[in-house]
Amino acid sequence: MRSLIASVGILATSFASYAQPDVNGGPINVPVEGVIDGIVIQEHVPTKKMIPYEHVREADMIWSKRVWRSIDMREKMNHTLYFPFDEFSPDGTTWTRNSSRWSLWTVIRTNIINANVQVYYPFNPVQQASVDGDQFKYPVAVQPGKNFYTDSLYAKSLVEFQVLGAEEEGALIPIPSRIPPYEDSVIQMPNGDLLVQYEPRKVIWVTSKDIVQYRLKEDWFFDKERSVLDVRILGIAPVVYKKNSSGQIEGMRELFWLYFPQCRFAFNNYFVYNPKNDAQWMSFDDLFWKRQFASTIYKQSNVFDRKIETYRAGVDALMESEKITEEIRTLEHDVWHF
Repeated sequence: MRSLIASVGILATSFASYAQPDVNGGPINVPVEGVIDGIVIQEHVPTKKMIPYEHVREADMIWSKRVWRSIDMREKMNHTLYFPFDEFSPDGTTWTRNSSRWSLWTVIRTNIINANVQVYYPFNPVQQASVDGDQFKYPVAVQPGKNFYTDSLYAKSLVEFQVLGAEEEGALIPIPSRIPPYEDSVIQMPNGDLLVQYEPRKVIWVTSKDIVQYRLKEDWFFDKERSVLDVRILGIAPVVYKKNSSGQIEGMRELFWLYFPQCRFAFNNYFVYNPKNDAQWMSFDDLFWKRQFASTIYKQSNVFDRKIETYRAGVDALMESEKITEEIRTLEHDVWHF
């Protein structure tokens, strides 16, 4: 019996065709051996170790508040995260990254491809109804020791659920491009079945310029052992525009969620551009640690588990966000008020 299904092996070959040698720690100023693009070799950030979080006992955490905030890439302060300097060839098989500066998306995408960070679906991949990916309940499976290039199921999952990109719509075409399929487009399987090979659809990959926001999930807490109000980022999610079949924007959608403490190991060794001093570039982990980004709270922990946009709109939503921020500041101030 002739089986008309797409060949997964051909799709995996297409994924591997744009593989590039990985750059350890991102772009550095030594393009070739014996050449330094600058005065000194910038080796501090690519080789430095991650600073661990301070240990906190549950008994010492006397207050906490969970908030979700959005980092808008259109704001000037956030342009160091944005930098749309990566491109794909028209056929989507070659990914070109800038030789000196990477955006946050380029760093994230590189480490997802290399399977250095665990990706979590933004929804239940079975039902695709509940959008609760920020709870890190739906990991994208990858075989131990393998990555995007060597694990075809992992690569397929990242495209099928539009994590890194999506397949272009259209009918599958047999190999070669002739209908009906001829003998040279059919493979006979060991069990005797006939398998028709199809040309893989073109994949429309997500690039840095497509990222509209980054969403953070974080906990603010007061540690009485250190007598400080502190914050820990728990998760980060890139956001793109959600478009219909005609290309019109219908809203926004989260691509996936990443567990931020795990991301710190990757973010720690990639440079962030400093517009004021080229000799003092920090890492992406440093940027988040120092809170050098502009953001707006869009949700806080509440009894109804609702977002601000469900009961405030426009300027009122911004005022509500500032109100939550001020409540956190006031709590820290009142602790030291006698």
